[in-house]
Amino acid sequence: MTATAPPAGRGTQGAPGDERLLPAVPLRKLLTRPELGSVVGAAAVFVFFAFAADGFLRAASLGTVLYAASTIGIMAVPVALLMIGGEFDLSAGVLVTTSALVSSMFSYQMTANAWVGVAVSLLVTLAVGFFNGFMLTRTRLPSFIITLGTFLMLTGLNLGLTKLISGTVSTKTIADMEGFASARALFASEATIGGATLKVTVLWWLGLVAVATWILLRTRFGNWIFAVGGNAEAARAVGVPVRRTKTLLYMGVAFCAWVSGQHLLFSYDVVQSGEGVGNELIYIIAAVIGGCLITGGYGSAVGAAVGAAIFGMTSKGIVYAEWNPDWFKFFLGAMLLLATLLNAWVRKRAEATS
Repeated sequence: MTATAPPAGRGTQGAPGDERLLPAVPLRKLLTRPELGSVVGAAAVFVFFAFAADGFLRAASLGTVLYAASTIGIMAVPVALLMIGGEFDLSAGVLVTTSALVSSMFSYQMTANAWVGVAVSLLVTLAVGFFNGFMLTRTRLPSFIITLGTFLMLTGLNLGLTKLISGTVSTKTIADMEGFASARALFASEATIGGATLKVTVLWWLGLVAVATWILLRTRFGNWIFAVGGNAEAARAVGVPVRRTKTLLYMGVAFCAWVSGQHLLFSYDVVQSGEGVGNELIYIIAAVIGGCLITGGYGSAVGAAVGAAIFGMTSKGIVYAEWNPDWFKFFLGAMLLLATLLNAWVRKRAEATS
């Protein structure tokens, strides 16, 4: 005979029972959200610079802040998904530059329509992402080693091939080529709204956040991402395609690197081959500030977007406050540590109430 459980919230003698049996209240649900720490941090940073920097709240200034956040956020979102899946990509920063260089040099050397270079760049960039995923899943080496190797190879190729083809460390102009104007409209256009100049990268950023959030919360692939990040072997045992999931995550990072690279090219017309080095750490920092755990299996795309917003507000807020920019790295490091500590506390709360 099966025993009947006592009513939720009451013990066997009518006394209050385990608090975990109580219905979840909105505040408790909020405390389990991975992006909670980043939202609190973003609000604090916004209020701080609103008082510390006279021009921070101007429409033009906020447009600049949004642009800075979007250029980081476009990459922070796929990097966050990859981290939720338990992996890193140290080649993400230079891959953005590779994407721009391939598009520019192919169009110039082949005297082709600018869109041909854009298409070839997409194929090359996705191939690099596939290479990272393939090497990771076949060799079982840590993603740190795999992508560090890719980072070094791309850094060398970017500089070596650019100097070999162009004779300098930068590409030739393609502004007069057919298709440049329409490609610029897609990747580097802007509009002025209420005194603020909004770049199209903001739309790309918000769109990617929406798609990534839908994938994580509403699709089977999203469940796979959390599963392989939490415990890859257990996920494989229940039928999750671990290799395919991780490879697609790396290709997702590559796709966003392509978007960022085309923005870089069509914004400035020429590309410096040495750009992008070090940006991979900024993407990871934004994801960690946004609630992603280094160990994988936990985080959100929204949190990564908020982490990018914190980066944008900090980098531009220091300028508007007329402080020495040398303090930026200190401020960013402090935010990283504080966010990590808060995220650890949120994680414990989530486990306690699950």
